[in-house]
Amino acid sequence: MEELLSLNKKKLGFGLMRLPKDSNGNIDEKRTAAMVDRFLSEGFTYFDTAYAYQGSEEMFRKTIGSRYSRDSYTIATKLPSGPLGEGASPEELFRTQLERTGLEYFDFYLLHSINSSNIKIFNECNAWEFGMKLKREGRIKHLGFSFHDTPEMLDELLTEHPEVEFVQLQINYLDWTSPRIQSEGVYNVARKHNKPIIIMEPVKGGILSMLNDDLTEPFRKLSDSTPASYALRYTASLDGILAILSGMSTEEQVEDNIKTFSPAKPLTDEEMKAIQEVKESIKQLQTIECTACRYCVPGCPKKIDIPSVFRMLNDEVIVSDKTKPKTDYMNMIQNGKNGRASDCIKCGKCEKVCPQKLPIRSLLSTAEAKLV
Repeated sequence: MEELLSLNKKKLGFGLMRLPKDSNGNIDEKRTAAMVDRFLSEGFTYFDTAYAYQGSEEMFRKTIGSRYSRDSYTIATKLPSGPLGEGASPEELFRTQLERTGLEYFDFYLLHSINSSNIKIFNECNAWEFGMKLKREGRIKHLGFSFHDTPEMLDELLTEHPEVEFVQLQINYLDWTSPRIQSEGVYNVARKHNKPIIIMEPVKGGILSMLNDDLTEPFRKLSDSTPASYALRYTASLDGILAILSGMSTEEQVEDNIKTFSPAKPLTDEEMKAIQEVKESIKQLQTIECTACRYCVPGCPKKIDIPSVFRMLNDEVIVSDKTKPKTDYMNMIQNGKNGRASDCIKCGKCEKVCPQKLPIRSLLSTAEAKLV
């Protein structure tokens, strides 16, 4: 375990999932290149992408793989369950990933977003054996998986697959005691099995970085550090952490994260108390805990941009300008490319793939009344 942890001494990782977009909605290559340049210039080296992140693996090739020596960074990517369930072979998907990234091997390779609804797919296509074969052949260095389910299921998986070297878990201060996400429970299971942990969603898809002044008053009483900084330092205080992923979308986020991890200072008792106060205030507002992973979007038959609808609903609660969410919603649906929240036919495809286990159909049924 210690040997693996030593591979990433500066724990901040750059998640290539929420990269900046240009006016046409495409990933902005110039801005992305500038952001990764800044990240690498400060000695940070860990990058995270996935087959399912549209355009991400290709953007890695353009901005990192083709511009930096192979020993100057580490890269993680993931094997998706969706294409496997539709008949694609693990080898076929892996070759595509090598082509997209322009690489000969990956440092970290994960079975992506394991939960009770897709574990059968990974088992039936022998994904575990395939991963070990890749390692023996030198096409990956380390095998792991990302996980969204119960501590009990994680315990079973790590018992059945001791060959797995690390796990990627959703951990943040809002989810630590959540009965749905159970961050504390899965963290403790990973520690029991002595597996290094990669943390995803430390600011919960940006929710913990975009809180209004009323919510963050406990933080501002202590310092001028950003809400995101408090959330990241919370996760950095945990033991056994290989990397903490931040899906950076702006230059400002890169700078703030660099500052936070240079170095990441342990939280004081007063700061922990402030986090608890903020956490309780957020819970009282009953915000929708959507992280905008967008796993729900491709399968929606009515083309509803579910994460955007939920973001607007959250904005309506936590931001000061109450007219902005309504304006954003009307702008989103007016050209007909995105369905209205009220178009939902309750098919449930979205809920089957939601890592946060949100009652999406129920939430959509009341969304339009608040946004129109």
